[in-house]
Amino acid sequence: MKQDSPIFEPQQWQLTGQQTELCALARQLGQSKFSERATEYDRNASFPTENFKDLHQSGLLGVCIPKDNGGHGADLKTYMLMASEIGRYCGATALTFNMHVSSCLWTGPLADGLTLDDDLRSRLQQGRKIHYQRIIEDGAIYAQPFSEGGAAAAGKAAFGTQAIRTEGGWLVSGKKIFASLSGHADYYGALCTELADANDKPSRRNTMYVAIPANADGVRVEGEWDPLGMRGTVSRTLIFDEVFVTEESLLMPQGVYFQAASQWPHMFMTLTPAYMGIAQAAYDFTVAYLRGEMPGTPPVKRRMFPTKQIAVAQMRIMLEQTKALWFQSISEAKPNPDKESLLRAWAAQYSVMENANEISQLAIRTCGGQAMLRSLHLERLYRDSRCGALMLPWTAELCMDMIGKGALYEKGESDEE
Repeated sequence: MKQDSPIFEPQQWQLTGQQTELCALARQLGQSKFSERATEYDRNASFPTENFKDLHQSGLLGVCIPKDNGGHGADLKTYMLMASEIGRYCGATALTFNMHVSSCLWTGPLADGLTLDDDLRSRLQQGRKIHYQRIIEDGAIYAQPFSEGGAAAAGKAAFGTQAIRTEGGWLVSGKKIFASLSGHADYYGALCTELADANDKPSRRNTMYVAIPANADGVRVEGEWDPLGMRGTVSRTLIFDEVFVTEESLLMPQGVYFQAASQWPHMFMTLTPAYMGIAQAAYDFTVAYLRGEMPGTPPVKRRMFPTKQIAVAQMRIMLEQTKALWFQSISEAKPNPDKESLLRAWAAQYSVMENANEISQLAIRTCGGQAMLRSLHLERLYRDSRCGALMLPWTAELCMDMIGKGALYEKGESDEE
């Protein structure tokens, strides 16, 4: 099998040696294994268990775990470049992989860039060793169920899921919606608000990030999962009913997530790699199909028609624009970015999520009726791509709102007299 070309060619995009190596490994796994399994996961709305076993065996399950703890120590940009190659072959795997990796990225490279006092940093580093060891040695999968349908995920409100102090730990109660990996993760990395007792007032500054064992008493998964796209994420509703967790369950001590959400806005872009990969895949499909090189279709060339050539040109321009903006934005990722960098991050998020679907639409129109058949994978790319713009905390609509306000107002400005 001929190896696919990189989404971001290392020399042209000036990738580091580590970025080149990890992207090549992800691409090899995706092309040789993930691609052929993706149809089954989509048809059955089943979790990509086999893919996660391959990710563990390859060492990618610990891609953002610090090297001192046995991982690759990848930073945000490196992870996102690598993950885009996975999204190219199986969007559901890339999206669920993000939920797992975020538990390591937040507690590792992102937290290490925060200004924390010595005691808090020591607690963070000591606690994360337990979780990192489970991932590296046992292949444990960590989910990241943070969505509750409100502004809490972006650090702008207290989480409705609450952790009440009790002897030896906390009792956690709450509900997470669209909780990817529900029923398939070994631990649920749940963001919750710590309370001294039931009468305590919730504060977003008291947000904790705890790893709840999937088999703990009081944990249950509810509801059906039969969505339009990203079916393999199995994002059912997750319920915590007075689940007891101990001190060692802490992934982030109280207050660390609040600082991360406030200082590292680029952390909310980690959903985009899956869709960057889908955009590339839809373009690749179109070129192969028009050249008569798409497996499962007759070797008939359709590239000589001007209408097809113009459509491919439109797709290529949109793909290049999206790649350039996205790459620039993730290259700027750092704590406390300036206004221009933040505006660019919102623009990149919007562009990836919307353009992945637009490119997929153009691909179907250009390739014609056969492209709608489920025997080919373009219709899955189209359905998967439609989901990105809907995902909190940075939906397409919220990005537009934030860009408009951010461009027209400086901090503290108001039109009220």
